[in-house]
Amino acid sequence: MLEAGVHFGHERSKRNPKMEPYVFLRRNRVAIIDLEKTQEGLIAAATFVERLMAKTTGEVLFVGTKRQAREIVRRHAESVKMPYVTKRWLGGTLTNFATIQKSIEKLDELKKQQESSSIEKLTKKERAVMRKEIGRLEEVLEGMMNVRKLPAALFVVGAQDEKLAVREARRAGIPIIGIADTNANPDLLDYAIPANDDAVRSLDMLVDVIAQAIAAGLKHRPKEPTPEVAEKK
Repeated sequence: MLEAGVHFGHERSKRNPKMEPYVFLRRNRVAIIDLEKTQEGLIAAATFVERLMAKTTGEVLFVGTKRQAREIVRRHAESVKMPYVTKRWLGGTLTNFATIQKSIEKLDELKKQQESSSIEKLTKKERAVMRKEIGRLEEVLEGMMNVRKLPAALFVVGAQDEKLAVREARRAGIPIIGIADTNANPDLLDYAIPANDDAVRSLDMLVDVIAQAIAAGLKHRPKEPTPEVAEKK
């Protein structure tokens, strides 16, 4: 964790007082996160998702829209066949799921039409409009195409940056796992992992642990697991 820079937080000017219990000390005004607390949070989060995957048919929705998190989130989510959001959080994804579902169905239909012979009947302008609409929808729905129900849990890679997703998950009663840097509010998370959410190596290490826990849980998933959303701790 030290080598990955997991312990580096933000300067005092960006601190959230609720993260103080997770700060070991300050060096040159920069918060140094207590890695024992990081390990405790990571173990608790990993244990939760492993058990969740083993006992339900639910999915964990990965969310990481900041530039350095996008590829990490996409790669690890795809490795365990979980949905993800990396470009932009679409308002209502969790609180107005029926509308999101319609957008997914619309994108699926447009792509089928684009690949079929019926596209030849469209004018050049109509084809351009279709391509533009497909591109617009793909940008926000890329990792959500196979989603047919609300996720059993939300994993935010950067709690402060993904405040909208966190807010919706809380309203929907969905358990939230999150990487919380020293500028975040850990009280909004059910499983907070205090850690650097800016460094690529830190993010890759932490997201990998959660992905491995999901994979481990999936191996023990029974043929007919319970479909309900998990209870919070």
